[in-house]
Amino acid sequence: MKFLRQEVDAAVDVLLLQQVILYPTDTVWGLGCDAEALPAVKQLYELKGRPEGQPSIVLVADLAMMKRYAAKVPDDIEKLLAEQSRPTTYILPASRAVAPSLVAPDGTVGLRVVKDEFCFNVVRRLGHGLVSTSANKAGEPTPAVYAEIDPVILRGVDHVVNWRQDDATRVAPSRVVALGEGGQLEVVRE
Repeated sequence: MKFLRQEVDAAVDVLLLQQVILYPTDTVWGLGCDAEALPAVKQLYELKGRPEGQPSIVLVADLAMMKRYAAKVPDDIEKLLAEQSRPTTYILPASRAVAPSLVAPDGTVGLRVVKDEFCFNVVRRLGHGLVSTSANKAGEPTPAVYAEIDPVILRGVDHVVNWRQDDATRVAPSRVVALGEGGQLEVVRE
């Protein structure tokens, strides 16, 4: 547990400096930064080679943090979060708290309440949402495990988290649902 705490502390220290980390998420290896730090988001997008208008998701610790970044959430969101059996990203109308480049052209943001122990502790300690995008150049395959990460990405980040680097477990991408016109959630990706 001490090692986990040290890795969380090291990651948060870098995030507080508005820099980019490489870290294991609840699905794949990801690039991340503070969701409210515009310079860090810009640095992350440059490293990834991601064009404008293709936002990344934001990991949050709980419903309160989700509400900070979403202008509107479904009425039954608490029940939905309690019942979900796998990581689920919710596409919701964005609030002004999230960095503008994380907002899609339609005014939405992808938010996921994270249950992974490492990610949860980082987000909780940071106190802000954590940008989460796959650790690859735009258009390249997503690295499911650490060994698949391109050396260019490894050299381009400010900090590489030393947690689960030997884990070869492959996890499916998150389920994605969006808030539809009538306030109902619609499945975008199962």
